[in-house]
Amino acid sequence: MREHQPEVRATASLLATSVLARLDELTDALVAVILAQNPGYHLVDVVPDDDLRCSCRDNLRRVLQLIDQGSGEPAEELYDAARLTGRRRAEQQLPLDDVLRSFRLGGRLVWQALTEQARAAGDVDTEDMLDLATLVWEVVDAISAQVALAYHAAERNLVRADEQRRAALWEGLLQGRAAEPGFAYEAARTLRLPASGPYVVAAAAGVADAAAVEPLAQALERAGSPSAWQLRADLLVGLISVPGRDVAKAAAVVGAAVSVPAGVSLVVDGLAGLGSAYQQAVLAMRTVPPRRTEVVCLAERLPEALLLSSPELTGSLMEAWLGGLLDLAGEERDLLVDTLATWVRTGGSATRSAQALHCHRNTVLNRVHRLETLTGHRLTGGDLPLELALVVRALPFLPPPRVP
Repeated sequence: MREHQPEVRATASLLATSVLARLDELTDALVAVILAQNPGYHLVDVVPDDDLRCSCRDNLRRVLQLIDQGSGEPAEELYDAARLTGRRRAEQQLPLDDVLRSFRLGGRLVWQALTEQARAAGDVDTEDMLDLATLVWEVVDAISAQVALAYHAAERNLVRADEQRRAALWEGLLQGRAAEPGFAYEAARTLRLPASGPYVVAAAAGVADAAAVEPLAQALERAGSPSAWQLRADLLVGLISVPGRDVAKAAAVVGAAVSVPAGVSLVVDGLAGLGSAYQQAVLAMRTVPPRRTEVVCLAERLPEALLLSSPELTGSLMEAWLGGLLDLAGEERDLLVDTLATWVRTGGSATRSAQALHCHRNTVLNRVHRLETLTGHRLTGGDLPLELALVVRALPFLPPPRVP
């Protein structure tokens, strides 16, 4: 606050001391004015009556003490009530605009009390009163600034605490802690999800933009599937309620919102099953072939998921059935892999394979004979074994060529 003339400081001290003697009366008046002219306090109804009165009294006392001090840098302790009020109102989630409006109302009330006291004294210079008005609003501005600083600091702390709490709830859910009824209830309440009913988990790779979450959640809500989402490193994880157990519908909504590989778990009953559903969703996501961006449901990819979940057995199976094909590279490898997958898919039909591959049936048979030579297995003249069908499921995840 700026320096004021000695006469103004003397007038300010005299009047502020006199008004301070009527602190309780002034407090009653301020409480009444706030309740009448600041709708936020009674509409939101988060500030108890005794809290409001105590705050009004403490802040009026500090305002009058600051006016009494007159000029210069005020003692830091004179801002304690303002800072406490800012923190409390942030915790009570009362809008800051309403809080600052109350301080402006308080400043006006203090100025009225000071002018009434000046009239009663009868010997106060008019010029001094004009300077005093400036001092009063300097005090109100300074104290309001402290309220706002404390409010914003508390707000940031609350946001951090809420984020930490939500993160802890997510970790608990994905680790299966929702088997505890109390934890499940708290998680459902905080994440605004149904406490019971069927759920799926979705996992999408490479989503790092939080802006994508809100449109996705809104789209699922419109489809009748409330959801909650969390960004975890390079993975977006969603808990999706599916009241009608319509997993395909939920997956279609996710697929329309994200353009990355994603997986959707099997249906689980209630929050308690989300831990295993999370693992299933990640496994389903891994079944998306490289360079593809589709959304897949685990129920449609169970063989692939089984192969991926047992990499050692899958490696042994591929080694046993593919043999020398694993040593090839480049276009020949891609051509023969595509031919093998088509051959198995058509049940060993040269005609249907030729149609699918857009080539002559003799070309298909020549490739199949080449595959027989490389793999050491007969691929014609009988039913194709189950093991080969499983190997074909694993072809999109074929390892790179072996180094000679």
